Amino acid sequence: MSFKTNDCQQLSLDDRFITLTERERKALEKSWAKVFADEIFPAIDEERFSVLYSDKVSRPNAPVNVIIGALIIKELFDYSDDEIVENLMLDLHLQYALHTTSFVEQPISDKTLSRFRKRCYDYETLHGVDLYHDCVKDLSGKIGKIMKLNGRIRRMDSMMIESNIRFLSRMELIYTCISKLVVYLTKKQPDMVSEPLKHYADPNDYNRIFYHQRNDDMETMIQTLLTDSDCLLELCKTDFEEATEYQLFVRCLSDQTVVENDKRRLKTREDGTMNSSALQNPSDPDATYRNKSGKLYRGYVANLEETVGKNGSVVTDYQFDKNTHTDSHFLQESLSQMEKSQEEIILVTDGGYDGQDNVALAKEKNVRLVTTALIGKEAPDALANFEFNEDGTRLLKCAAGHEPVSQSYTKTTRQCRVSFDRNHCVGCPYQEQCRPKIYKKVATFITSKNASNRAKSQRYMQSEEFGNLARLRNGVETIPANIRKNYHLDKLPRGKQRGKFFFGSKIAALNFRKLFGFRKGLGNYAQNPVLA
Repeated sequence: MSFKTNDCQQLSLDDRFITLTERERKALEKSWAKVFADEIFPAIDEERFSVLYSDKVSRPNAPVNVIIGALIIKELFDYSDDEIVENLMLDLHLQYALHTTSFVEQPISDKTLSRFRKRCYDYETLHGVDLYHDCVKDLSGKIGKIMKLNGRIRRMDSMMIESNIRFLSRMELIYTCISKLVVYLTKKQPDMVSEPLKHYADPNDYNRIFYHQRNDDMETMIQTLLTDSDCLLELCKTDFEEATEYQLFVRCLSDQTVVENDKRRLKTREDGTMNSSALQNPSDPDATYRNKSGKLYRGYVANLEETVGKNGSVVTDYQFDKNTHTDSHFLQESLSQMEKSQEEIILVTDGGYDGQDNVALAKEKNVRLVTTALIGKEAPDALANFEFNEDGTRLLKCAAGHEPVSQSYTKTTRQCRVSFDRNHCVGCPYQEQCRPKIYKKVATFITSKNASNRAKSQRYMQSEEFGNLARLRNGVETIPANIRKNYHLDKLPRGKQRGKFFFGSKIAALNFRKLFGFRKGLGNYAQNPVLA
């Protein structure tokens, strides 16, 4: 299939719109479709996706801007693929929004969207480039410009996303992996599976095993599963290493069992059982588990960066990964991909994004990282007045303005052990905060640039500016609730790559709704001095 841009960017004179009555035309132009047609559709860069298609002359692709527009509208109204295709044929709003009112036949079918997604997945797998993410990010930036958001103030937050999978006990997990492998082998080589293993391919076998057995049979069941697992390993040997079912089966055994004295058993706590990356359910191999604030999550985590201004806010970037990915890692990745800004950017986050390395990396990009909460022990206020060199390996002056007589730096802890003239510390107004050890000639204590920065942050948190920024950051916490309620995160498809793609469409739909509110003057935003 060869690539061809969509030439129907403008509404023609012979399309369905012309036949409308004036009343119908006015109603259409007041609707969401007008804003989408004028602001979103022309902003979609088709050329970015040309790499998905052949450069040889052949049947041309369906218009990429129509496909992407349909993917956004699909999330806007919670349509399925079939529903968006059907509605595009019948609904003038959709045709107007996607500039297809002059088409005799609508350009997308039930397979168009799934094939486009598959092309994007394959390209990302081969080249490590997420074209759809780049497209959504580009659209978000354009929406931000329309809404006159200069990008000077941004806020960041993450959200947990549950995978649509059933919780499996360890025994259920092993059974399920065995069953899937036996089903696969039965289809590939029916005569290969021995009689004692054939029951795993029976759809009713699960209920017989788990719902009609007494609790005192559990130990016997576990031993049977482990014995059958070893039989399968011997049966498959190295002939099925490329099969997904076999890979998941082996991964499950590696996660959950150990061979001791030539006998397989379940891992115990002493064996270091169950790390966060362990297989949760073979239906979603990418899903990981994480305990956050006392609640167990199985699935993924998304990180959101939102640009804020007097006219509202737009999610200008997003990240999507396994839920073992921390806020700090998200921030580092985001900053690393960012070009140095000419104007200082203020990025407001919670305490999970804090850290000396993060602050330093942000500074390199001309970003001032403001965290609204600090994790860990409070630092003495006097440390805010300590002066260190750039990399924090030497203390230049203490709060009283004195220079150390000697010092050493420990790289692993990033701490300085400093010695001062005894007379400088004894009776010093900051002695109770520094708490030095007083010797005959010197006074010593351990400090760090990180502790000094923490003290500065604590002092800054008492300022009026910080209070305004903290109130501003609270707004980003409404986004996860909004996406969950209005864009149905529980319907995300399984798998990291597919989930990220659908999540991107939801972000694009959310941003369009913000743009529509701005165009219609529906926004009601609290005034904040930092946005002036």
